[in-house]
Amino acid sequence: MSSSDPLILFYTTFFGKPVDIESIQGEGRWTTDKRRLSEAAAVVFHMPDFQEFGDARKYPGQYWVAWSMESRQNHPRAASPEVMRHFDMTMTHEARSDVWAPYLPKACAWRDMVARPIAAKTEQAPVALFQSAPFNHSGRVDFTAELSRHIKIDSYGRHFHNRAIGGPDLGRKTKIETIARHRFCLALENSIEPDYVTEKIYDAFEAGTVPVYLGAPNVSDFVPANSYVEAGAFPNTKALAGYLQHLVDTPLEYEAYFAWRSKPLPDTILERLPTLETPCFRRLTNLVRQRLQEQPSAPSGRPTIPFGRLTYVRTRLRRWKKKIPG
Repeated sequence: MSSSDPLILFYTTFFGKPVDIESIQGEGRWTTDKRRLSEAAAVVFHMPDFQEFGDARKYPGQYWVAWSMESRQNHPRAASPEVMRHFDMTMTHEARSDVWAPYLPKACAWRDMVARPIAAKTEQAPVALFQSAPFNHSGRVDFTAELSRHIKIDSYGRHFHNRAIGGPDLGRKTKIETIARHRFCLALENSIEPDYVTEKIYDAFEAGTVPVYLGAPNVSDFVPANSYVEAGAFPNTKALAGYLQHLVDTPLEYEAYFAWRSKPLPDTILERLPTLETPCFRRLTNLVRQRLQEQPSAPSGRPTIPFGRLTYVRTRLRRWKKKIPG
């Protein structure tokens, strides 16, 4: 943190809980104290938690930031022109955002993926699924039900649950180890939007399992070629299940889906990785500082006093004068 870092206020919660300031303490000057609204250079609204602006007042010279890594379909306020016109910046998974915050792993994570040995596929069911959230704009619920009629799926999440975790559940570690024992893992996004490529497909890569992907139409920009099975490439789930079973019965063809691990990452990924070396909150801080520096200054070179704050001071002064006896 630098003394020149602008103060940034988190105005909303993060999925119902206060934003963990400690986890980003080294990335700038942050607060969740709404009483500091007038002194904040920027105000961040987590769109999945955003309901209405309420008492929020936008001070002149202040920047409001719409923050989300979720689909617009799941949180339609983020797609509303009436709502979004109040924001000056976006920080989302969308490549067009002012501050890009994708699920794409950093360079070191990709190195760890390929260094991890591929585990033996010991589970009888070829396909694993971890899904608990109810969002279904992609049609993944019906997709899973139909696919299960043609091939065995072990589902460990709350949705379509038919298999329990063996032994203690240690969170993500257990999830990756469980996926690793299956030949395939369903990586089904909850909605289909460009750039909305979440951790689901990367979890499969980390586990050394072939993902069956349903989601972003430009997923190929975010993953190596020939590293996944595209669910939409098949006319129906029966045909997809038949192909998966063919890969089970033909080990050499199945193993071809891991060839990417011994090759350089494609340019579509490599050109994005340098951006990720700077955390998104640090990049937001840098952008706010840059925008502040570009704001007009008073003739003396001092920054102009925001009109809203000046009006507030004058109003208080008038009220104070009225209390003084004539």
